[in-house]
Amino acid sequence: MFTSVDDVCARLADVGYLASPAVATTVFLADRLGKPLLVEGPAGVGKTELAKAVAQVAGARLIRLQCYEGVDESRALYEWNHAKQLLRISAGRDESWDETRTDIFSEEFLLPRPLLTAIRGDDPKVLLIDETDKADVEVEGLLLEVLSDFQITVPELGTVVATSRPFVVLTSNASRELSEALRRRCLFLHIGFPDEELERRIVRLKVPGLDEVLTESVVRVVGALREMDLRKVPSVAETIDWARTLLALGADTIDEDVVRDSLGVILKHQDDILKAAAKLDLGAV
Repeated sequence: MFTSVDDVCARLADVGYLASPAVATTVFLADRLGKPLLVEGPAGVGKTELAKAVAQVAGARLIRLQCYEGVDESRALYEWNHAKQLLRISAGRDESWDETRTDIFSEEFLLPRPLLTAIRGDDPKVLLIDETDKADVEVEGLLLEVLSDFQITVPELGTVVATSRPFVVLTSNASRELSEALRRRCLFLHIGFPDEELERRIVRLKVPGLDEVLTESVVRVVGALREMDLRKVPSVAETIDWARTLLALGADTIDEDVVRDSLGVILKHQDDILKAAAKLDLGAV
């Protein structure tokens, strides 16, 4: 997919994702070594967007498994179309059970879910297993066979082995510790908040109508907020949202009135807003 680390940087930038050298290097190695990529970091720093950007660059189909508490095998791997199976059984009342069973447990009645879909077929695919840490521990066991051998066993049909391996990205907000067995199968990448220079470049790319002075101010103020003891510090996504907000408001500078009126764009808790309003010194930033 990629010829070098510089190629990763350039091609991701072409689709609007500005990657740091560490991100570009790890993506290149994941592609070259054929290893899944586990990406951790706070919400809103671009973990999911990285998978989307890789899919766009590669011209690959993005297949997403959104993890949540209670997600199970039927949602992750496959399930049978029970309604269709019942109709088939009703239509074949005069058949023996052996004849019916052979038919209803066939491809026609199989509903592939993200993991099975990702390893079937020869077309290029990016498999995004999003917010892995929100799934139950048992789900990690389902992932091991896929990430180790890129195969899934369907008892009624046999083992499905990938003929073309997908590029796999797992994301985690580190709300719980993932198992060592899962980590061992992946290359690890931590994406934190970008430095000021990279964040300015991101804002200029995503909000091209914002002038340079205001872009500089946005990044400095967000940086100051991140140094406060807040329940949820603003991420890159909030930085971009705030820049777009200031552009929509026609603001020329960031003053106390602008900050007071728009803090809800970058902070999501009332106690954080009150703390920021009291402690933020615009003169110092």
